[in-house]
Amino acid sequence: EAFGRIDVLVNNAAYQMTYDGLEDISDDEWDKTFSTNIGAMFRITKAALPHMKPGGAIVNTSSVNADAPNPGLIAYATTKGAIQNFTGGLAQLLADKGIRANCVAPGPVWTPLIPSTMPPERVKSFGSQVPMKRP
Repeated sequence: EAFGRIDVLVNNAAYQMTYDGLEDISDDEWDKTFSTNIGAMFRITKAALPHMKPGGAIVNTSSVNADAPNPGLIAYATTKGAIQNFTGGLAQLLADKGIRANCVAPGPVWTPLIPSTMPPERVKSFGSQVPMKRP
């Protein structure tokens, strides 16, 4: 309200857990992952839109897991695919209003959750496969 409008909205919240198999994911855990990763994005975007003008931009954070899912992160990866799909539809919905919607998958990002998503030998080399050789 103090500024009168929202120029840019960046949706970057995420939750992930690793699982050995689909049967290990409880319904509550599945719902929590979707609520955090896609539900919150939907609600925040919906609340922000009335305050956005032509030239505004929405940036949603996805993941390389949307296109190349890690089977141990199936719930997380599924939400990231949903984010890409949501963003594609949103871009089309908002084009006539002059508001852009884009999705980024920034590559390896070090978080405290990384060690729980892979074996220790892969943690040591995490991020080395990208051109900058770091997360």
